[in-house]
Amino acid sequence: MERPDLPTPAEIDAAARACGADLAGIAALADLRASPSHGAWPRLGPYDGVGTVEPGDGDRSRVRWPEGARSVVVLAVAHPEAEPRLDAWHRDRKGGTEGNQKLIEAALGLARWLGERGVAATPLPYHIERGGLFLKDAAVLAGLGCLGRNNLLVTPAFGPRVRLRAVAVEPALAPTGPSGFDPCAGCPAPCRSACPQGAFRTRVYDPREVGVAALPGRDGSYDRMACNLRMRADEAAAGGGPVYYCRRCEFACPVGREP
Repeated sequence: MERPDLPTPAEIDAAARACGADLAGIAALADLRASPSHGAWPRLGPYDGVGTVEPGDGDRSRVRWPEGARSVVVLAVAHPEAEPRLDAWHRDRKGGTEGNQKLIEAALGLARWLGERGVAATPLPYHIERGGLFLKDAAVLAGLGCLGRNNLLVTPAFGPRVRLRAVAVEPALAPTGPSGFDPCAGCPAPCRSACPQGAFRTRVYDPREVGVAALPGRDGSYDRMACNLRMRADEAAAGGGPVYYCRRCEFACPVGREP
């Protein structure tokens, strides 16, 4: 039996924004388990690129979320090109970047707000192997945007210039998506031609191999190994200082820019 006293999606959105998020949406965990990334993950093989916490992603046969959770609230914080400090990686900073710290605080604040209303909520870790989830898939299901041809979440308001976190919620909440938003149809994809590594030149993934029809970069033309080489080069160039990772595919996207 569903609880009539649960906060509405509009109330949760307002609370998330009050906690520091720029966007918020709700997805059902049952839908997320059937999403493309969660379906393909066990078949993709070991990967120890930038952003993983250990070589080979641990147990790839399942995801580990809080027992009893039925919904997830996805939060986004805008990372505009004019504010590069938000995305600068500092080895000695909690959360790594200023933007991620804002997201962590927003997730904690929203979980407290929900808890005060009798709703069990748990901020999720970023990493899959620590109990996180594929945030782009979750954001699409929550109605925040679509997966773009640059393999990034593209939102109406900010384009792909956002970062994400999530809060697992025990009761089932009304989903707010998917939205049907798709600015990539017919787009000449300046995001792809902007890539200095040529990470979108060739089709890397085949639906028969990964077990899903919805592929990275939409058509499988996203080489995460090539992308990772650029990220490693960015780390080396930082010389121990803040790392400004390549974001050319983000900045080339025309969606969400001021006219």
